[in-house]
Amino acid sequence: MDIVNRTENKLLNRVEIDFKWNHRGAKTPSKKDIMDLVKTLEPGSNPDFIVVKNCKTRYGQALTTGQALIYESAEAMKVEPEYIHERHKGFRSGNATEEVAEEAAEETEDGGE
Repeated sequence: MDIVNRTENKLLNRVEIDFKWNHRGAKTPSKKDIMDLVKTLEPGSNPDFIVVKNCKTRYGQALTTGQALIYESAEAMKVEPEYIHERHKGFRSGNATEEVAEEAAEETEDGGE
């Protein structure tokens, strides 16, 4: 995997990584494969707070590009839409998803304040 661009977004408490992965001679990497590799590229990152987006594999090429977002906390992950949390639920240990769901439920009960 090659990192095309790495940005620290302090406003959203995350690191944004644009990547390209040349997987010639191997199958197309899964989201789990990408998340595992991103975890090793960013020491100290929590795998429960990694989101992989915009993955595209070119037809006829062994090249996948995409973006990985590494958040600092479950609180910071609240900026992601609910469908993203649902899409990554199978990759989480359970704690991060539950924390975000509980916080969203509390906001709804409080009237969104």
